[in-house]
Amino acid sequence: MPPLNEQAVGFSVPRPRALETVLARIEALSQKPEFAMQRQLGLTRALKPYLQDDIGRVLPALPQETGLATLSLLCDFYPEDGQLTLIEQLRDVITEHIPEEERAWLDPLKHSYIDLLEVVTTPRPQESLVLRSLGDGTTVQLPYDDFAAELLPGHVLLTRVIRDLNVPTSGRAVWAGCGIVLTASDGKSLYAKTREWERRMEMSSGELVLGEWQEFTKRFGHILLWNFAEMRMAAVVDAVVHIRYSTSEGQPYLYAIALYDHHDHQLFAKGLSEMSEFEEQQALPGSGSSSAAHLPLARTWNQRQEGTHVARLTLTSSQLIVECDTPERLDGIKHRLAGAFGFSLHFRGESLTPPGRHFSVEELEADQPLTVSVTQEEDQTLLKQFLENAYLEWSDQPHQLLSGRTPRHAAADPVARGKVGALIDEMERHDPGRLRMGKAAFDYNVLRAHVGLDEVSASRIQRQQR
Repeated sequence: MPPLNEQAVGFSVPRPRALETVLARIEALSQKPEFAMQRQLGLTRALKPYLQDDIGRVLPALPQETGLATLSLLCDFYPEDGQLTLIEQLRDVITEHIPEEERAWLDPLKHSYIDLLEVVTTPRPQESLVLRSLGDGTTVQLPYDDFAAELLPGHVLLTRVIRDLNVPTSGRAVWAGCGIVLTASDGKSLYAKTREWERRMEMSSGELVLGEWQEFTKRFGHILLWNFAEMRMAAVVDAVVHIRYSTSEGQPYLYAIALYDHHDHQLFAKGLSEMSEFEEQQALPGSGSSSAAHLPLARTWNQRQEGTHVARLTLTSSQLIVECDTPERLDGIKHRLAGAFGFSLHFRGESLTPPGRHFSVEELEADQPLTVSVTQEEDQTLLKQFLENAYLEWSDQPHQLLSGRTPRHAAADPVARGKVGALIDEMERHDPGRLRMGKAAFDYNVLRAHVGLDEVSASRIQRQQR
């Protein structure tokens, strides 16, 4: 898939004056009160992908898509309430005089249809532009226009042209007004997607009911617009997926996080040390054992890519915290851990969404992937939300290091009470926020209150880290 800004380019071409005038008459008919509901139905059908789930607020339809949808309404739409088509209404009108030069366009408009036209020869000024339909191979010759200077053989135009019905074998045609230029691969992909939709329709009906290409696209030309809209949306999704998030220091921002409980520090330390994709970092500050519980040292492993840290794994006596720069990398590491440790890991929660930002389509269309610097305030908010969800039920879930008792139950036992406090102290010392910002992102006094322990000042935790 090419970058979003290479996905498609819209163009507009002036129409002959008589054609412009007759289309304005048809447009005026469509806006009359008695046709208002049918106009809404026709435009809604053609632009349906942009009207679902507020997608149009994020990715509005191109002006040329709206133009093609309007032409579809004026030339192709059959009212659902029994009214005549707009062209028929204008053709049969007897209340006002319509000059013959305008009437001459009514039949060509009625027989026109949206199409995918491939550029056959290199466009040259003063020469007709030769295009060939991907659908049925028919060739048309159109007046050269300035936008054609950027075209190359193989480019595909999603557009509507109006053929000369007086001499149909000549192939001469005029532009209906607007269109969209696609790369050769995207044009053929759009054609294939539309043909696949046609085949599915025929299979569901059990017969070949859609006819030849010209008949099909006359009735279902909006499917070309639907599939093109889906291609645009896929390109935007691809652009969003490739956004790079960085810290204020320019390092990859590790926003994809997973938290696990475990009960065998030695097993995990040995297993992680044997994984060649990770390199162990020197012992963390203040990672010595608790005076109450003699907990083992916390250890950290990093994964590098092109000299930068893209993942970090922190192992404490009871937890494994995995931080990555993308959800895809986190997913790969999770599968690696599952294969190595299986049911020794107890999944507690994960966060895959970066800090919320609003991006314009112009930003997403940049030649290079968009890089976003994440502030410490945004990081603090993300980590806090993640840990609040992860620890929501911690107090009332069985814990292996507490002999299978819940922290709340164990804290009521004078013998085990100190071990519960030591576990919470350790969780606070190795809160992900401490490595990132020098302070915990979560208020661990909340957990202490849940199990009936006294609050602990931040200064005491800081002294334990020295």
